[in-house]
Amino acid sequence: MNSMTRRGAVGLTALAAASYKRILGANERIQVGFIGFGLIGGQHVHDFKNQTDVDLAAMCDVYQPRLEQGVAACGQTAKPYTDFRKMLENKDLQAIVICTPDHWHALMTMLACAAGKDVYVEKPVSLFVREGRWMIDAARRYNRIVQAGTQQRSGYHYQHAKQLIEQGYIGPIMSARSGSFRNIMPGFGSPPDFAAPSDFDYNMWLGPAPPRPYNKMRGLYHFRWFWDYSGGQMTNLGAHEIDIIQWIMGQKGPAAVSSSGGRFALKEAGETPDTQDALFEYDGFTAAYSIREASAGRRAGGGGLELFGTKGSLVINRSGFEVIPDMKTSPANAIPVFQGHPVGGPVREDVKPEPWVEARKEPGSSDEQFNLHARNFLDCIKSRERPIADIEGGHQSTTACHLANISLRVGRKIRWDADKEEILGDPAASAMLVRPYRKPWDDVLRGLIS
Repeated sequence: MNSMTRRGAVGLTALAAASYKRILGANERIQVGFIGFGLIGGQHVHDFKNQTDVDLAAMCDVYQPRLEQGVAACGQTAKPYTDFRKMLENKDLQAIVICTPDHWHALMTMLACAAGKDVYVEKPVSLFVREGRWMIDAARRYNRIVQAGTQQRSGYHYQHAKQLIEQGYIGPIMSARSGSFRNIMPGFGSPPDFAAPSDFDYNMWLGPAPPRPYNKMRGLYHFRWFWDYSGGQMTNLGAHEIDIIQWIMGQKGPAAVSSSGGRFALKEAGETPDTQDALFEYDGFTAAYSIREASAGRRAGGGGLELFGTKGSLVINRSGFEVIPDMKTSPANAIPVFQGHPVGGPVREDVKPEPWVEARKEPGSSDEQFNLHARNFLDCIKSRERPIADIEGGHQSTTACHLANISLRVGRKIRWDADKEEILGDPAASAMLVRPYRKPWDDVLRGLIS
């Protein structure tokens, strides 16, 4: 694999300055390239294909069968690449969609920004906290549009729910709760290490991650069970719900996070927890997120994110939302007391309870959210306005999930200064805000952030 030195990164910066200053006109077609054609990559090809002003111009993957599938999904119009750096040198591309494992998101985004490309990057936007700030700095330095893949923000019913809560429809929010509940037992086994397939560039797949022997559990979807490449389901699925909580409530991040759990049921290869409970403490309210990978169960109150106010609650997921009113307590319900006990026994009221607010429902569509999110990204490429899920918001929601994992791994509550982006009074936890890249990618990083 050819190394990219600091000189190479600077060269990309010069290319950006020379070739990508122009703003697209309203009627121009946008040339888009995709890096990674896995589960979510296929979704994004589908979504961008639905847009009328896009050419699916390039596809990159390090696994040859997936590359061929991706090119076919693009209608055979995409130029194939096995090295994303070669794709970034393509002057005809205006935008890149990054659908790789998590450990590649930040570095690819920064390099794409330096090459003058606008970027749609899947969540979680980073593998560790400091990467997110580097991504923001790159987006601002090179004047790039960077949209995080937190598609729920683009759902009309999510936007309407946000408006209702901001207007105080269910009163001040006291708490929120959500989670991911499924059962993947008996799991995926513990296969032995062996040589990587000849049509899979495992060294490039690893990229900045530590060198490890090839194992089929370290690739494709199963990467999510290893800290080298992912934060588990907390950063995968939790990033969506924590993003909505912080977006609706106007929060940069929690003041404190505590989390516990572990790998209790899945005894096979893997590291990230199959069971995890996290509590996020914000200014004036709390939020809880739970993970169950080995017990689906049933949740009280139904599925989705639940926000609890003083007048009722709002339950929301990708299929829609519902407002469930609480009932007013009439003054006539007041019970006179003498020495702490009701006089004459319990008092029964014949008055029918009155709700604080009207119950209401609104449907939603997951497909709609993905399409609208792609549309917002493309519109912002033309207007140069910040997208609805700008990289800063993506960084903040991903950071909250990283903090939950840090709390889990150090075994204690951690306190967070969201303005300074610092863990308070805990050097061991603070050390986990950043990780080293392996060579030659550490040199590439230094060239980008210096």
